[in-house]
Amino acid sequence: MAAIEDIEAFIAEEFEWFHRHPELSYEEVETTRRIRAALERAGIRILDFPLETGLVAEVGQGEPLVALRTDIDALPIEEQTDLPYRSEYRGRMHACGHDFHISSVLGAALLLKQHEAELTGRVRIFFQPAEEAPGGAKVLIEAGALKDVAAIFGLHASPLMEVGTVGISEGAVMAAVDRFVFRFRGTGTHAAHPESGVDPIVLAAAFIQSVQTVVARNLSPFSAGVVSVTHIAAGNTWNVIPEEALVEGTTRSMNAKERAQIRARVCALAEQLAAAYGAAVETDWYEGPPATRNDGFWASYAAEKAKERGLNVIPAPKSLGGEDFAFYQEKVPGMFVLVGTGLSAAIHNPTFRVDPRALAPTADYLAELVRTALSKVKGH
Repeated sequence: MAAIEDIEAFIAEEFEWFHRHPELSYEEVETTRRIRAALERAGIRILDFPLETGLVAEVGQGEPLVALRTDIDALPIEEQTDLPYRSEYRGRMHACGHDFHISSVLGAALLLKQHEAELTGRVRIFFQPAEEAPGGAKVLIEAGALKDVAAIFGLHASPLMEVGTVGISEGAVMAAVDRFVFRFRGTGTHAAHPESGVDPIVLAAAFIQSVQTVVARNLSPFSAGVVSVTHIAAGNTWNVIPEEALVEGTTRSMNAKERAQIRARVCALAEQLAAAYGAAVETDWYEGPPATRNDGFWASYAAEKAKERGLNVIPAPKSLGGEDFAFYQEKVPGMFVLVGTGLSAAIHNPTFRVDPRALAPTADYLAELVRTALSKVKGH
């Protein structure tokens, strides 16, 4: 591959622009325009998919076809760093490293374009909107972007590792994500006469306490899972027992069997406690992405190529955070690598930051990974 130095300054400049101009899920209009302009200047063809934000590009000709994906959206967080290129938009921040992802993948695209004639197939590049929604991956899949793709690769910035280190593991590295909303419906009454009603607040409190046993007493101690109640709401004054109490939260799990088991137990607790208290419950359950599970062959290959590029390879730090890259992995074999971007506050924290020194080696590694993966697809 050509020297990364040829594009290093460019992607550093792009990274700072993206960081200064964060846009939320499905609102990435200027971000998309900036990406499109960079690709068009490089002569990289942009495919015609019906997308309102985000885009899909391609380098190379013929078969096979592999894909490289980056997400492009930001978060509704007020930045609290002292960076000279801090967010210019109040209440919005690239607090999850997507600005780093975009710039690294842009760099990889430019490197691939420089050596397009040497490619033994095509590399399709996804600039995906709305990972944080989540659901942007489904938009691209429904648009047909994954058609004919034999394998897909993605990345995520990690503030747990130094620059020059990548985390690669086979199997689940990020969790399946579900959201629940329970509306416990009792009978409102005066607070001085609780016997005249059915108190949904007491019921909600019992549920919140009991639901903590779902993981502790239903999953193996060697399994990973969590149930978190994050939002409760009931009543609007001091002397009235309300009719309804809302309890909202999330469950996380690392495999399909335990995901279903957690859902069944959480819902059973809500329903049976409501019945025991003489109340009713309305349940809304929203399935997010499944667990992000790396294909064994591609995990091994990605580690091999990382070592060849002089990167330090360690097992990927596992997380019960979710990632909609998993929707692609339901369709085709995939590999999701964690890239060390320097020790920092956690992602989704207003002081999170990326060390720009990670940009060039990441672009170089991704380009080499997908370029050489083309020759491995037929044998896998």
